[in-house]
Amino acid sequence: MTAATPAPLTAETLRIGAHVRHDDPVAAGLERGAALSQFFIGDPQGWKKPVVAYDGGAPALRAAAEEAGIDLYVHAPYVLNVATTNNRIRIPSRKLLQQQMDAAAEVGAKGLIVHGGHVGSDAELETGFDNWRKAVERTDIKVPLLIENTAGGNHAMARQLERIARLWDVISGAEGFDRVGFCLDTCHAFAGGSDLTTVVEQVREVTGRIDLVHLNDSRDAFNSGADRHTNLGTGTIDADALAGVVREAGAAVVCETPGGAVEHQADFAWLRARL
Repeated sequence: MTAATPAPLTAETLRIGAHVRHDDPVAAGLERGAALSQFFIGDPQGWKKPVVAYDGGAPALRAAAEEAGIDLYVHAPYVLNVATTNNRIRIPSRKLLQQQMDAAAEVGAKGLIVHGGHVGSDAELETGFDNWRKAVERTDIKVPLLIENTAGGNHAMARQLERIARLWDVISGAEGFDRVGFCLDTCHAFAGGSDLTTVVEQVREVTGRIDLVHLNDSRDAFNSGADRHTNLGTGTIDADALAGVVREAGAAVVCETPGGAVEHQADFAWLRARL
């Protein structure tokens, strides 16, 4: 799969926001001076059908976001794992994926972000990739489905670049694949053992695209496998490497960093100063 490389981002063209509270992601975005907001619909650790908490429901949230000029992104619950060979998790995961997709479409989201998931052993890896293919085919993809790389796990579908390449190879023949994209998380890539100075080019070589960047510093060391985010410039990732990912990816940016509006505004300013 190939795609044109977008123009590098600058401080002027950057569209940036943060992961915010679910009850009013529009107000949270405006408070931060952001162009976008990412949020959960429902419990990130639960299996219940998602319910939009915004006053007036999905239609009101969609209208408010459009009026405010805030792009919305929905992050699927962490429990969702469509790759697993465990039927008790995979089957509910497919159901929850469709429910999250439907909810994301109702609020007018620009994308639904889903972690790549994992299997239990090396022997199950190919089955895990094929389970992803089936999930793509069996989901009515109404907004872009953005698969996110993960930080740890020896049997993860989307930690190492070679696994991401194999995943893309398998799902590329699935009906609906044209609506599947990629979300690159900098903390996950760093903790997962990828060189951030080359990761954008390498990911694009295997996926053809980067649709969203989760820009997070890491509390832990390179290749630690630990998924612990921290604010930009306060962790272990080289500042130039972080800014370089954003510049080269040319995609919208979400900071999934600690704190509230003040801390997120500081993260935005830190990045703009380096673009």
